[in-house]
Amino acid sequence: MVRASPELQVALTSLIARASLSGQAGMAPWRSRVNLIFQAPHRIGSGAHSGVLHTDALEIVTEHRGAMTPSTVGSGAQGALQRYKMQRKLIWLLFLAPALLIYVRFMALPLFNSLALSFFQGTGLTPERFVGFENYIQLFTNPIWRDRFFNALGNTAVFFAIHMLVQNTLGLLFAVLLASGIKGHGLLRTVIFLPATLSVLIIGFLWRLILNPQWGAVNQFLKAVGLDQFALPWLGDPTWALIVVSLVSVWQWVGLPTMFFLAGLLTISDELTEAARVDGASSWQIFWHIKFPLLLPVIGIVAVLTFVGNVNAFDIVYAMAGARGEPAYSTDLLGTFFYRTAIAGEHPVAIPNMGIGAAVATVMFLILLVGVTAWLVTTQRNSEV
Repeated sequence: MVRASPELQVALTSLIARASLSGQAGMAPWRSRVNLIFQAPHRIGSGAHSGVLHTDALEIVTEHRGAMTPSTVGSGAQGALQRYKMQRKLIWLLFLAPALLIYVRFMALPLFNSLALSFFQGTGLTPERFVGFENYIQLFTNPIWRDRFFNALGNTAVFFAIHMLVQNTLGLLFAVLLASGIKGHGLLRTVIFLPATLSVLIIGFLWRLILNPQWGAVNQFLKAVGLDQFALPWLGDPTWALIVVSLVSVWQWVGLPTMFFLAGLLTISDELTEAARVDGASSWQIFWHIKFPLLLPVIGIVAVLTFVGNVNAFDIVYAMAGARGEPAYSTDLLGTFFYRTAIAGEHPVAIPNMGIGAAVATVMFLILLVGVTAWLVTTQRNSEV
């Protein structure tokens, strides 16, 4: 069974009318069959089969040299249907072409170029000689590169864990409060999302002022309430620097998961929650046994977006701790390590190494690929259960 376009239905109706005016006796058997399918209004415009054209009708409606016969299969109608399908495909291709060209030019080609550059060595971004896997061997065996890489990898893992535990948990909590319709929820929604609209450089500069160990607002407040022992050099202490930078990033971006979770909560039918309340379920039971399971797909998407964003994180660390992830590389992430290696130059040489930098970028891509693929496989398996 195929669906006929409005143009095709009009054409078939016209053919039926012409057949009805014709006096050819040989047309009676199939004309009544066409009338049964198309002429009755209630069979065309209403019900579950509204606008549905049976394939066998296409095989009996045709016109050949001014006469319509059952022996001539409906090549005209079938051809019109095929042309209509082809036009729809071409329209979709025209809509997709700009996005596809942009993706290939600015995403796919740089990715393949980076992969190719990782097999070369040279000055700056100019490949000079092919070295095979030597850059990868140096990255994982040379102490200069290996120690910095695994330090950045570990810091990135901590950075991601803080965002998952703090940012997304707070986002879910805020979304539940907003969905409950508490007083002033519109203002609260604006306040939560507002930091995400600010420049990261502005955020970093402001928080550096707030966290200044001498006259920053945080330490001044702690001293005012008698907690002088907790007035620390927050960005100068390797123990706290990464945690503080992570929490500033959480403060800036918590509005995004909040909006995702809020959209998911608003799509849950009120009939489910009302039925649960009638059965005596508490608000916590309704959330944990009804809303939370229905939010799992949204939680998965937020987790993937958080993972991708944290692996590629660079700007907030650069704004608050510099390109070397001060102090003592304690805030160094994969993004800042790549920047120093491929663009700014790593200490002590301070000369960009195109080959090692491309190898770092390729490893970062593989980490993202493995993480996202694992999520997709898990989601697919859960959907099949």
